[in-house]
Amino acid sequence: MPLPLMPKATAVWLIEKTSLTFDQIADFVGMHPLEIQAIADGEVAQGIVGFDPVASGQLTREEIARCEADPTARLRLNEPSVPLPKPRGKGARYTPVAKRLDRPDAIAWLLRHYPQLPDSAIAKLLGTTKETIQKVRDRTHWNSANIKPRDPVILGLCTQSDLNAALAAAGINPAGSPPPQQQHLSGDAA
Repeated sequence: MPLPLMPKATAVWLIEKTSLTFDQIADFVGMHPLEIQAIADGEVAQGIVGFDPVASGQLTREEIARCEADPTARLRLNEPSVPLPKPRGKGARYTPVAKRLDRPDAIAWLLRHYPQLPDSAIAKLLGTTKETIQKVRDRTHWNSANIKPRDPVILGLCTQSDLNAALAAAGINPAGSPPPQQQHLSGDAA
């Protein structure tokens, strides 16, 4: 359940201005009922100014009145009238300068051990471009004479779980795991 903006300040306002139970306020702001009781007793949040959830459009007076009349009812946060921005993706993966020269080695290792892995998966896994992958594959990379295939996990360019996830997404069985065993229905082992 989404929480209101500034939950502790909202709790202060709800304690001061409404007759809601501690459980109702605690459930709405995502705090423990004992924290709400401590705020009401003045032990916690002494300097916090209450934040009006009605003025900010997070609650309505009718919603507060409904919950004041029924102590078992729970407050519901209003849907925001303004569309919320969509969270941005992670973006490009940062590789320290010291490890950037290791990237072509990792690309060569992946191309040698998993040739069926798509370029897009390699690019995402290592934080490189398809152009660089193609140059390593064609041996036209500017440093191709010095490229030695090395495991990207050992180089620290990705984690083993990321590599396994990329291989599984491409439908490739990782080299370290045995192929699935076929069970014979008959009693003889042939």
